[in-house]
Amino acid sequence: MEIQKFSHACIRLSHRGRALVLDPGNFSPLDRAMADVEAVLITHEHADHLDIPAVLAVLGANPQITVYAPGTVAKQVLAAIAASEDVAVSGIETESINTVEVGEHFSVAGMEISTHGGAHAIIHSSLPRVANIGYFINEFLYHPGDSYQVPEGISIKTLLVPLHAPWAKIGETLDFVASVGAAQNFPIHDGLLNERGLSMFDGHLTRICTAAGAGYQRLGEEPLALDAPS
Repeated sequence: MEIQKFSHACIRLSHRGRALVLDPGNFSPLDRAMADVEAVLITHEHADHLDIPAVLAVLGANPQITVYAPGTVAKQVLAAIAASEDVAVSGIETESINTVEVGEHFSVAGMEISTHGGAHAIIHSSLPRVANIGYFINEFLYHPGDSYQVPEGISIKTLLVPLHAPWAKIGETLDFVASVGAAQNFPIHDGLLNERGLSMFDGHLTRICTAAGAGYQRLGEEPLALDAPS
């Protein structure tokens, strides 16, 4: 399997000639991230994880792509399709938009997926918590979306680590990484950090991971082969 990061939380996974993308948000170049993918997995509704107009433009031109998202997100996507004046977008088959809940298992793009989590991390008591689905892929890689909830009953070998957010602080990030105990750790959700901030966060994560005998490194658009179970 190969992994690519298209800025912030947008991750593309390729396996045996097939590909899917997670969280194609408005911080990311979706024309490149979504090229030739078979599926889109969405963790939650925030725009940095789902750019609805841009995603629908791609779906309109590529009707074979299927979407998987929490129920509230699927409803928003379907409403946007129904309201669109673009013929290609309004013609997207509603059956291609799938609702997922915690505890589901399905196969897409030649990969096995299970769903975990359930709720976005608390930002502030004045703001509602939205649904958030974490995706466990091929029984080794986990994208948690915006949550530090540690899934039960699975063994995570590769963890995508939300590095910086209005809902997070570095101590919680380090505790999450330590609690999961993955052998490979890659930072995501870092689109608001400048290079100085990235360097500081990288230093903390490198220290924690090195002490545990685990790996930590940044991702980019260049495909990286993962140390995945065969």
